[in-house]
Amino acid sequence: MTSFSRRGACPALSAPMQTGDGHLVRLNPLADEIAPKALIGLCESAQRHGNGIVEVTARGSIQIRGLTAESACLLAAEVDVLGIPVRTGVPIDTSPLASIDPEEIANPAPLAAAIRLAIAEAGLATRLGPKVSVIVDGCGQIKLGAIMGDVRLVALNAERWRLSVGGDAASARLVGEFGSDAARVATLGILRSISELGRQGRARDLRVGAGADESRFEQSRATSSSPIGILPLADSRIALGIALPFGSIDATTLIAFCRAATDADAAGIRAAPGRSLLVMGLAPPAADTLIATAKTLGFVTSPSDPRIRIAACPGAPACASGMIAARDVAAEIAADLGESLDPTLSLHVSGCAKGCAHPGPATLTIVGDEKGAVFVVGGTAKGLPAAYTAGYEAARGMGRLTKLLAQERKPDENAAACLARLGAKRLAQALAQE
Repeated sequence: MTSFSRRGACPALSAPMQTGDGHLVRLNPLADEIAPKALIGLCESAQRHGNGIVEVTARGSIQIRGLTAESACLLAAEVDVLGIPVRTGVPIDTSPLASIDPEEIANPAPLAAAIRLAIAEAGLATRLGPKVSVIVDGCGQIKLGAIMGDVRLVALNAERWRLSVGGDAASARLVGEFGSDAARVATLGILRSISELGRQGRARDLRVGAGADESRFEQSRATSSSPIGILPLADSRIALGIALPFGSIDATTLIAFCRAATDADAAGIRAAPGRSLLVMGLAPPAADTLIATAKTLGFVTSPSDPRIRIAACPGAPACASGMIAARDVAAEIAADLGESLDPTLSLHVSGCAKGCAHPGPATLTIVGDEKGAVFVVGGTAKGLPAAYTAGYEAARGMGRLTKLLAQERKPDENAAACLARLGAKRLAQALAQE
């Protein structure tokens, strides 16, 4: 069986993590696509050994839920037999279209490979904590601005990279601009510094000063882009991007989609950022047919679908820790509000205060607790509550807050600024209205 690295708290294939609905394992496939037949095999394994739920994370990893300690070992053995390539060591994230994206400024794959080799030669993988990661963004059709990274490298041109540390594109601190070789050396130096802080060390703990003009950096930062839709490839074929509703789908539905992808002569399927899947190597007529199939099966096929802007965990009753049915609440919000949901608002619905589906802050977080549903503004699921409502009222409460935003938001305000200005008392009043 393949040897997998054990990275502490991360639920890797060899190190399942206990959750409220059993053990969870996470597969980080390499850039090579998974054959539809192999993905069908993985889904069948999830049905045999877990609860039959397959997830794709915000970073583009595949998760299998509802396992036991024993069944997780059986699933790992079957993944090995299926030949699914699983990444080990320090995560170094690139676009799933790296090297085949005709729009990328630079191919990030060579630099990512050089950094991966340098980490291995330096023996850093075992000295770094399980959450430490590197982003290498070639700035193609799928940008990685929303993904958190301890080191971020963003292409300026074919030879130069802008390096920053400790966050996503909006929050990372600038270090400077480097050629490819110097970027590799600088990245390794930063990772060494992180390792000296111990297994809990992160780039945010380092003292790093700006090495270039901050205003110019702000203008050139990589933004996020949706992987949903038709994406042209370098070989004149296309990729089709679809998303899982709230990052989750039952294995039976995914099997049906994989069979349709096989019928469409897909070269393979890749997990992608934004809880998405890319079907690779399609001819345009086949892509049109597959879009219709995906829509019928309940996948997200439009970048304007409100479900892609809502993070939600399984919640109750699927998870023993859940105090509200988080995905049911999220689905009700998406159905009721649709495209009227403020486009600047990021929404997180969490069954409990652990906040598994979205560890970072969101514009608005709805959390289940003993009192019902808690509303947290500009924070995480562990944040200070701004208002409460009954659990069964959470979706309708969100509708009332949306109406309040529409009435009160100033032309130069985003949703976060408006909610902060209105304050907890005004939000509580809105939630109390019938």
